[in-house]
Amino acid sequence: MLISDQHRWIGYVSPCYEGRTHDFTLLKTVLPPQQNWFKPFTVRLDLGFLGFANTYAARRVRLPHRKPCGAELTAKQCQQNRRQAQKRVRIEHSIGGLKRYRILSDRLRLHDFQRYDDLLEVCAGLWNFHLTP
Repeated sequence: MLISDQHRWIGYVSPCYEGRTHDFTLLKTVLPPQQNWFKPFTVRLDLGFLGFANTYAARRVRLPHRKPCGAELTAKQCQQNRRQAQKRVRIEHSIGGLKRYRILSDRLRLHDFQRYDDLLEVCAGLWNFHLTP
């Protein structure tokens, strides 16, 4: 999990976890809801963080609308989802920037998770350095 801003700057990279871990469970583990981590920020999330607004305090939470079971989204909801996706794509570009260093896309045969976390942070730092003018 990583936290990025609208300028593609990576501000936080979480430690790696073995096996499958749901996004929202990982967020609650790494950044406990008791502290006001996101209070002054507008937070844009994907549907992997559905309970975020009920658990964390934030200035504004932007989640896309889910398609109702057996129905379609309204035209207004589709338009809102499209506007949110246009802003969220910059965060996806920062994830792609990390993939440029092949740390996330290739199988890395390190058994030491601390070393892998360190390498991931170095790659995030290189990406941020790439963004500086």
